[in-house]
Amino acid sequence: MRVIEHFIKEIRQAAVYNSDVQVAPACILWPDSDRQWEAVIPNLQNELPELFVLGDYDPEKRTGPAIWLRCVVAGKVDDVDLPSDRTPIFYIPGFSRQDLRAVESCPDQLKPLASLQYLGVIWSQINSKDWTILAFLKSDQGGLGLDVALDNDAKNAMQMALCPLLDEEVELLKGKRLDKDYFNALLTGGDPVRDLLQWLDHGDTFHDEHDENEWKAFVELCKSQFAFDPEKDGVIVGATKLACHEGSWNPVWDRYREAPKRYPNIPAQIRKCKPPNGTIQWHLGGGKFDGWPQWNETQENKLRTDLSALESMPPHEARKKLAEFETQHKSRRSMVWAELGESTLAHAMEHLSVLASTTNTALAAGSVDDLMAGYTNAGWRADDAVMKALACVENEEDLEAIKKAIQSIYITWAEESARYLQKIVEKSGYPGGSASNCKILQYKDGECVLFVDGLRFDTAKRLVEMLASQEYKVEEKTVWSALPSITATGKPAVTPVRDKIKGEDSSTDFEPVVAETGQSLKGGYHLKKLLIDGGWEILERSSNGNVNGRAWCEFGNIDHDGHDRGCKLSKHLESTLSEIQDRVIRLLKAGWKSVHIVTDHGWLLLPGGLPKIDLPSVLVESKWGRCASIKPGATTNERLYPWYWNSNQYFALADGISCFRNGMEYAHGGLSLQECLTLELNVSSGVSKVSAVSVELTDIVWKGLRCTIAVDGEFSGLSLDIRTQPGDSFSSVVLKVNPLKDNGTASVVVESEELEGVSATIVLLNSNGELVAQTDTVIGGGKE
Repeated sequence: MRVIEHFIKEIRQAAVYNSDVQVAPACILWPDSDRQWEAVIPNLQNELPELFVLGDYDPEKRTGPAIWLRCVVAGKVDDVDLPSDRTPIFYIPGFSRQDLRAVESCPDQLKPLASLQYLGVIWSQINSKDWTILAFLKSDQGGLGLDVALDNDAKNAMQMALCPLLDEEVELLKGKRLDKDYFNALLTGGDPVRDLLQWLDHGDTFHDEHDENEWKAFVELCKSQFAFDPEKDGVIVGATKLACHEGSWNPVWDRYREAPKRYPNIPAQIRKCKPPNGTIQWHLGGGKFDGWPQWNETQENKLRTDLSALESMPPHEARKKLAEFETQHKSRRSMVWAELGESTLAHAMEHLSVLASTTNTALAAGSVDDLMAGYTNAGWRADDAVMKALACVENEEDLEAIKKAIQSIYITWAEESARYLQKIVEKSGYPGGSASNCKILQYKDGECVLFVDGLRFDTAKRLVEMLASQEYKVEEKTVWSALPSITATGKPAVTPVRDKIKGEDSSTDFEPVVAETGQSLKGGYHLKKLLIDGGWEILERSSNGNVNGRAWCEFGNIDHDGHDRGCKLSKHLESTLSEIQDRVIRLLKAGWKSVHIVTDHGWLLLPGGLPKIDLPSVLVESKWGRCASIKPGATTNERLYPWYWNSNQYFALADGISCFRNGMEYAHGGLSLQECLTLELNVSSGVSKVSAVSVELTDIVWKGLRCTIAVDGEFSGLSLDIRTQPGDSFSSVVLKVNPLKDNGTASVVVESEELEGVSATIVLLNSNGELVAQTDTVIGGGKE
């Protein structure tokens, strides 16, 4: 029961009478000499249609002079709708019970009501004193019997917080000490830390958005809990205390760290402050430097300089330096400035350190199987690290520093592995074979083949991780692409109709033809016709097709983006892979038994451009970035390789990771592990069985937008999330899903204040992301 409900029950109880010896009271008189209840009378009138007020004449507000109130009792007022089953209650502000009882000396405006004390009843304490707010809260005879502080500060705060106090649950107030801090916190929304952060963020606007009572309550809370006076000290002093986050300000800083984007102006406020002496020069490991964006900027500037200096170092020294930089800067990735996008180089260091450790092992020894094993087990992580490091940075200055760091260790590693692979192929032949000796691909009904142009090995690994995280089963198969590693050659080679395709001796653009008719596959029409004639359905971009048959689908063009964007492909790769993931999931949910993902080739990407190698145009019929068709009779020092579709047709490939064109950051068509070693993925719906877990949520506490829970039972390995749709992980509303602690508790923070009051579901998840328990809640802990 809420306080207001208890109040209504008690004041109505005053009209209860013994019909055997009494007549019904004509009214209930409620004197309030100090006008303590006056501010909440409109709220009470919403709940008490029989409540009237002594004051100026305003029938719509059920207010009027004493004579008008007498008319209400007499039922002579037409514009008042008084419930027939309720005794009218007359609130008399500014007058006490004693004023009413002194009939002859009471003020003239009160005299018409004086006789009603004999016809009705006066609502007062058992000791005949008027009901004050303190008395009603504290008394156990007609009041709530709560533990209330008696000091003047508490009384003043209680008066100001009366309106929100009426909506509090009585049961929740029992056992609490209701002092000035409690009432001030109640008036300001019950979350002083949040209010302090909002004030630091909004400044004067925060003051303007709150009434005078709320502002006074906020000031008193700050003085009491944070030893800080917003009115006297101001925002700059507050921002300084937040940055230092010592003592009572540490919880404020912790809250800010949880959701810094909610307070976008706080970093600028801190930048106006002067850090303590030596803060900017502190090194990692000493002092509370993490609260100062100026310190973080200094660290970013230093790292940028250090990365740029790697350009002049030999690879082995550059790798050592990168390991040192990672040790120095990795802790900054968990700081608030990283979440605000102000530590991009520190984020990039995570990937550059992977690049350094991976490239420390050369892929330039052993057999072709050894090369393949070395790359598939670990080597691909170097390519992945390059892409992820590039994706971290935004501005040109940072990008240049990352480029120099990558070039210092990646070029030599990639060059050596490419040259060694080319050397092996020259002696033993290409492991990818040719169309004449490759097995015909066999598929069953219910299988859909999804072609992705340019799904390099490392990007395919990312896709595997993304699909596996959604509980899909993914089988991987390492394959060598067709030579040269370009779409014209490679795409037909991964179709289920490749046995219907051949390469003609006269081809100079690496484009095969229909074996039976000699029609070129260029443009794609005749390739699709071969598929259709072979019983394959061609799916358009959003079509799911007949799931009982066999289908060919093309989705995601990484190769096109690479040619267009160069190293900026790194920025778009994640979103492209997400789109591919969604397409695969839609196909499986539509009913396909499996989706077989194939690709034509990989690619090389080097920020700043691949090394240039000359191949005179007079020697070639056509020339691409990494491959060229040599004119009949022409001689060249470049290595020649047989075409996948026709072993009588030869072409030239650039040495190492060189390129026949200048300034190309992205290229393919040559012979390297990055271009030729690819993954085929077979994706199917995984069978997920949730093991029975005995766990019970025993406590749920909301404080602002922070939800804390406690559980009993088998909670080891479980995590806490809050969702609007319990079975949909994408409906999560929290900043981060958090694991349960050893004591069975956990807390999460809802990401948006706009969600306060919205119904949601608290869910517990096991280590596989499977839901094991849930319960309904209202965000913020209130009612809808």
